[in-house]
Amino acid sequence: MLILRCPAQLQLLEETLRKSLPTTLPVLGTVMTVARGNPASHEVLVDSWPHFGIVLTRLRPEDHRDPRDYYTNQLSVFYRDKGALQALLEGTEAVTQERAFQILGMQDGLDKVMQEVASTRGLKVK
Repeated sequence: MLILRCPAQLQLLEETLRKSLPTTLPVLGTVMTVARGNPASHEVLVDSWPHFGIVLTRLRPEDHRDPRDYYTNQLSVFYRDKGALQALLEGTEAVTQERAFQILGMQDGLDKVMQEVASTRGLKVK
């Protein structure tokens, strides 16, 4: 996953996400915040640039205080296909199993993919 820090990249991402409202709303707010100074210490990750399949926003890992606090470890996601989401959950360090977390997203099928990945790893999803 690539972390977007460049203001021009963040602005282009913001414009792209605006075209897919309301499903992009959970990530768009964080992208806008990061692009305007990032007072909340968030970061924006994409699987590739500029043709991304998934956007993930989260609190910077160094700012996590409690690995059991799923509210602090909140992730927001927008994906263009379920395969990108499944790949994110199964094989990247962007989402670690050492921490409790919650994922926010407004797309159909998010919960189903979460359940499938969790069941293959023997994890419980609430």
